[in-house]
Amino acid sequence: MTDILKLCEHAEYIGISGHIRPDGDCVGSCMALYLYLKKKLPDAHVYVYLEKAALVFTHITRINEIDTEYRPAPRYDVFFCLDTEPARLGRAESLYRSAAVKVNIDHHQTNPGDGDFSLVRPEVGSCAEVLYELLPPEDIDDEMALALYLGIIHDTGVFQYSNTRSQTLIIASRLMERHIDFPRLIQESFYQKTWKETQAMAWVLMHTEQLFDGRAALGHITMKEMHDLGVSTSDLSGIVSELRNIAGVECAVFMYELPTGVCRVSLRTGENVDATKIAERFGGGGHIRAAGCNISGCFREAYERLKPVLAEMMG
Repeated sequence: MTDILKLCEHAEYIGISGHIRPDGDCVGSCMALYLYLKKKLPDAHVYVYLEKAALVFTHITRINEIDTEYRPAPRYDVFFCLDTEPARLGRAESLYRSAAVKVNIDHHQTNPGDGDFSLVRPEVGSCAEVLYELLPPEDIDDEMALALYLGIIHDTGVFQYSNTRSQTLIIASRLMERHIDFPRLIQESFYQKTWKETQAMAWVLMHTEQLFDGRAALGHITMKEMHDLGVSTSDLSGIVSELRNIAGVECAVFMYELPTGVCRVSLRTGENVDATKIAERFGGGGHIRAAGCNISGCFREAYERLKPVLAEMMG
């Protein structure tokens, strides 16, 4: 990967985007790069495009400058695709494809590395970590440090997931040396839940099904059930991780229906099950221990298609 500033030194219009349904790593990485480029290239026009971010990410400076309407610039001299492959950029994919120089920075093993410049590091726990190692340490200010730290804690489960490297902790310690209130950031952006999120999680956990002699847990919620509870898809974060915490569960599956007639499937697995191999059967992807996909149909129809794949992978 060439130096980021070298890639952008003659650029007048620069775009940044990440995957649909942006999580903490996606938002943190995109905003950290946005803050860096705005600081180092004050004369350039820098745009960041994402779907509306969750309220828990309001700690990030200038997050209100994200363009959720995807208004195009006159052109893009450079466009950065972060934390995903271009096919999952959603409405930003056409903007990325139109750029003179396309840059792909990611950590998902399923990313084919599409771009004029590409850096995909599956051994790294978060895109924020990959980005941190591309930025000169002396240029990382408090605002960038907060965005990067947020990205790291969200994709490593506050350093509890197996994707946490010793280098992850070293990077986190360097970011903590900046003036960020990291205990509050962890509590409010990772652990804290709204009433609606708590109600949705409680409902799903109460109706969770045991599969394969308790080695798998299936949580699910339909569109009607969401309507009856007064919750939306934005209130469903963290549920699949709670299913994975059940003793004896090697594969946690959470499924919820979308208005588009498909069912969203989130997977979290232990060391004996590869989540990506399940997700890839349905055009999805992700990490060995965390992956996702969409399956057409209502919950029961989608699960009937998923069941034989789960049986094969569970052994």
